[in-house]
Amino acid sequence: MSLEVDLILDRRRLKRRLLLWRVVAVVAVLVAALLVVRPGKVTGGSDYVARVSIDGLMMSDRKAVKALTEVLDDGHAKALLLAINSPGGSVTVGETLHALIARVAEKKPVVAVMGGTAASAGFMIAMPTQRIFARESTLTGSIGVLLQTGEISGLLKMLGITDETMVSGPLKNQPSLTRPMSDKGREVLQGIVDDLYDQFVTIVAKGRSMEPARVRELADGRAYTGRQALKLGLIDAIGGEKEARAWLAANKAVPETLDIRDVKPESLWDRLFADDAEGVFGGLMKTLLSQSVSLDGGWALWQPSRLLN
Repeated sequence: MSLEVDLILDRRRLKRRLLLWRVVAVVAVLVAALLVVRPGKVTGGSDYVARVSIDGLMMSDRKAVKALTEVLDDGHAKALLLAINSPGGSVTVGETLHALIARVAEKKPVVAVMGGTAASAGFMIAMPTQRIFARESTLTGSIGVLLQTGEISGLLKMLGITDETMVSGPLKNQPSLTRPMSDKGREVLQGIVDDLYDQFVTIVAKGRSMEPARVRELADGRAYTGRQALKLGLIDAIGGEKEARAWLAANKAVPETLDIRDVKPESLWDRLFADDAEGVFGGLMKTLLSQSVSLDGGWALWQPSRLLN
C-alpha cells in the first residue's frame, strides 16, 4: 500500500515539474517575442503615408515624439497625416510637439485632420501643418492658457489644523493649498499665464498667417465649431482623411494609392513595461496633484460642460 502511495506522490511531483517547465518555456517565448517587437517601428521598403494620432489629454510627449521622429527619419514616409482628437493639455507638451511637427513639415507634406475635438494645445499642434481639415461639428480653437490651484485654509481652520511652512522668499509658496494667495503672488502668476498666452498667440499668428491683433480677438478662450473656424480662418477646409488624401495628391504629388500606415512606437513591450507615470492612471493622478497642490506648468486645455448629441 505504501508503495502505491509513493508512486502516486512521485507522479504528482513529476507533473508539477513538467507544468513548471512548460510555463517557463511559454514565458521565454513571450519574452523573445517582446524583444523582437520592442522597437515598434514601421518596417518595409515601400513608400507610404504615415498617420500619427494624438488622442486624449496631452500629458506626456514621449510616445508622440518617438512616432514623429520615426516619420521624420523615414524616407519611405512621403507625407504625414496628423490625426488630432484632443482637448489639449500641458503647454510644454504642446510646444514640444509643435516644434517637432514643424521639423517634419520642412522635409515632407503634413496635413492635420481634426476629429471630434482639437482644442487649445490640440489646436496648437496643428499650426505647423500645411493644411488643416475638420468636420463641421469639430470643436476647435479655445486659444488660451489656464493655471489652476485650490485653497483649503478655511476648512483646516474649522478642523483645528494649522499649517507651518518655511520658505526662502514670499513667493515660494504661491500658489499654496493651505493659505490664501497674496496680491503679489496673484500678480506674478498672472504674469506667467499672460506670457504663455502671448506665446500661444504668436504660434497661431504664424501658423495661420494672421496678424497677432486679429488672433487676440479670437483668442478669448472660446471653442469654435469646424464651420465657425473655417469662416474665421482658423482651419482650411471641411473634411476628413479622404479629403486630406485628395489634397495631398493634387498639391503635393503624393499618390492616393499609397497605403496609410499608423506609426505607433508603443509596442506590447511598452504597454507592459512602460513607466507608470506615462500610463493613464499614473499620468492622471500626477495631473490632479500638480494642479491642486503645486505649480507644475501651465495648461492649454479646453474644459467643456458635458456635450451630448
